[in-house]
Amino acid sequence: MLPQREELQRLLKKANQHAIAEAKKAGASIYYIKDGKRIREDAKGQKFEITYDVAGNRTELVSHD
Repeated sequence: MLPQREELQRLLKKANQHAIAEAKKAGASIYYIKDGKRIREDAKGQKFEITYDVAGNRTELVSHD
């Protein structure tokens, strides 16, 4: 029998938390989109909003989220 939806959501959340913890432990940044903004979170937990100008140049600003 297939697990119920709630069980699958619980397992996915646990897997996501584990992946984030392992990335931070390895010193890697985590990238995600929140409220329509691209975010990079470094291993120390500092968050940066990523933007691109019309020429395609990338800028990171400290996020106050």
